[in-house]
Amino acid sequence: MARNDSIEFGKPLKSHKTDIPGLLIFDIPVHGDNRGWFKENWQREKKLNIGLPDFGPVQNNISYNLKRGTTRGIHAEPWDKFISIASGSVFVAIVDLREGPTFGHVETFTLDPSKAIFVPWGCGNSFQTLEDDTVYTYLVNDHWFPEAQYTFLNLGDPSVNIQWPIPLEDAEVSEKDKQHPYFEDVVPMKPRKIFIAGANGQLGLALRKLYPEAEYVDRDTFDISDPAAYAGRNWRLYDIIINAAAYTAVDVAETENGRRDAWQANANAVQLLARIASDNNITLVHISSDYVFDGTISPHTETELFTPLGIYGQSKAAGDLAAATAPRHYIIRTSWVIGEGKNFVATMRNLANNEVDPQVVNDQFGRLTFTTDLAAAIKHLFDTDQAYGTYNFTGDGDVVSWADVAKEVYQLSGHKPSRVTPVSTEDYYADNEGTVAPRPRQSAMALDKIKATGLKPRDWRIALKEYLG
Repeated sequence: MARNDSIEFGKPLKSHKTDIPGLLIFDIPVHGDNRGWFKENWQREKKLNIGLPDFGPVQNNISYNLKRGTTRGIHAEPWDKFISIASGSVFVAIVDLREGPTFGHVETFTLDPSKAIFVPWGCGNSFQTLEDDTVYTYLVNDHWFPEAQYTFLNLGDPSVNIQWPIPLEDAEVSEKDKQHPYFEDVVPMKPRKIFIAGANGQLGLALRKLYPEAEYVDRDTFDISDPAAYAGRNWRLYDIIINAAAYTAVDVAETENGRRDAWQANANAVQLLARIASDNNITLVHISSDYVFDGTISPHTETELFTPLGIYGQSKAAGDLAAATAPRHYIIRTSWVIGEGKNFVATMRNLANNEVDPQVVNDQFGRLTFTTDLAAAIKHLFDTDQAYGTYNFTGDGDVVSWADVAKEVYQLSGHKPSRVTPVSTEDYYADNEGTVAPRPRQSAMALDKIKATGLKPRDWRIALKEYLG
């Protein structure tokens, strides 16, 4: 039989999901005649368009197998693989050996040059050749490193019960593979680490509840703006960086020292984080701000051009540009953030309880964003494997002024809203002797893109009532 006879020619490029999260099967077009065949084995743009993660391969390996029945595995490694066949055919068995609900799940396939699979890190990979002179190729997205964690499973483990086409006793198996542990002794592959900067900020405190096992740092334990700080970690062990740190003293940023500090924290530090993320195939999450806009448009969309008014906004816009250089990034643009600690709502409640009648600006408009919801939105993007890019996220509901929010806080705290006096921004700052930064008058964000992912932001009024309750 000619080697071409077993290959299905001309089928369209297509991907198929499996019951193992992240494990994908691909149909690959193969064009052939009596001379042989041709295929585009790796074409990044086309593969991404049908669902392959942009996993960034850095190495191409080839395994030549002399005889039918050569069997290798089951090996789980801390990197992703794109596996295809250059010659012959193989039976492939993939076992999910990652810690989690699908631990131990098995998927099996037959691969020839017209099929390929993407195997995510932590999934045990094994194969058995079905023809002599089989050439098995795979792209990987990392190089070997000393701390690399491997997990193995015995090819003949009865609990996963892989139905090998050629019985293992008749197959060619290495002595090393024969000694792999059985399922009850397998150590699951632990998830890669999550690194969160801004540990004690409002968002950092909210993230702790969703990611209790993450590594949290603040400026005292890890200065993200210091290039030397990054040398002490093996970043290949990390999967996600969430930058919840920022310089937010908007008015102080207009001073000589404040300008330097704002740019260091909001721009230079993000550039360093983005470089680490790019070099180590890490997903970077960066929190952006309404201050990157001048506030003349409402609502702000994800594609609006930057028009920052002051130093703080300019440094945040520069940080956004830096974050976007990481191939795997989520920029979450938000405004009017409320969480645990010092914030506008907490201040208004304290004023109300202390019988203070405040003046509050009534010509800056937006919607509150609660950190519990913002943290949940970040997790949602990961859990649902959304496309990388920029997403707006705030509370939903009507767009109001700060004075309207203050009145609502007074009402919900059991005080008369009429005690709040609305004033213009100019009048509010008229007697201020310090430097005052310009503020965007319109801070409302368009939420269509985040809603299209299946996430429905809460109405800010409902969230505020719960927060004050």
